[in-house]
Amino acid sequence: MAKVETKTSLAKGDLRDVLREMLLIRRFEEKVEERFRAGELPGFLHVAIGQEACAVGVCRALEDGDIIASTHRAHGHTLAKGTHPNELMAELYGKTEGCSHGYGGSMHLYDIERGNMGANAVIGGGLPHITGAALAFQMRGEPRVALAFFGDGATNIGTFHESLNLAQLWKVPAVFVLEDNKWAESTPESQHSPIRDLSDRAKAFGMKALKADGQDVEAVYKTARQALEYARAGKGPVFVHLDCVRLHGHYIGDPQVYRDKDEARKLAETRDPITLLRAKLELSDEEFDELDTEVSEIVEASVEFAKNGTDPAPEDALKNIYA
Repeated sequence: MAKVETKTSLAKGDLRDVLREMLLIRRFEEKVEERFRAGELPGFLHVAIGQEACAVGVCRALEDGDIIASTHRAHGHTLAKGTHPNELMAELYGKTEGCSHGYGGSMHLYDIERGNMGANAVIGGGLPHITGAALAFQMRGEPRVALAFFGDGATNIGTFHESLNLAQLWKVPAVFVLEDNKWAESTPESQHSPIRDLSDRAKAFGMKALKADGQDVEAVYKTARQALEYARAGKGPVFVHLDCVRLHGHYIGDPQVYRDKDEARKLAETRDPITLLRAKLELSDEEFDELDTEVSEIVEASVEFAKNGTDPAPEDALKNIYA
């Protein structure tokens, strides 16, 4: 995906590209869901439909050399960080042309060349990884920032507190991005956390905390830029709290019996980040359809690329095993 020049806000011309990128992520995940239900994709899949503004807004704010660690809901982060849809789709199909050469699948995506240190099936697993990477940047004197994405459920994990504690103690150039969709899998936030403002958990360590509407890509970008500049300047880590919406279930096929039936529909009507940005840009139906057709063709081509990819050899299963 194309990146904009370093600046604190997005110009209107940039926003059209941002909308295209968010729409590409949406259509990609819708296609992934379709192909998974058709029985073509192995493993377990989680989509982040509704959270596209978080991925695009944050990754657009990164500079060359910055790295990320993702979650089990990683497709959007991976595309926004620059992995080509062909490589991502091939990975989901388990092909050697995939970004992880077929070893990772949906929950273990990585693309080291593009600064994506990997998705993680362990809740909060990327947090200590990023803290360590940021420490390495600090020790080498490199002007780079390490950034971790995670959800609200991860704020209850021990490694969350350990990572933030050490990051603040050592003043490493790290940014911790909470995508707060109010669901820890199927548990509402009110039932897993005694506080309503999860940024208070970062403040408990004396860490700088910023908040933004995760459905507003401009607000996400602006806040991410501020956090990255602070960390890059050697002032210490930053906690970024993005209030966002998960429009689909925890996993593909999730019946969502734990959720009010009308909740997702109402949120889709009022809080869809793509709809909100389209309205801000005042795009006509014709202009939007043109963008939609363009990205849909890219996604369809990625499926064909993946289906024509190379299956790994059985003996390759034992490669890259170190213990």
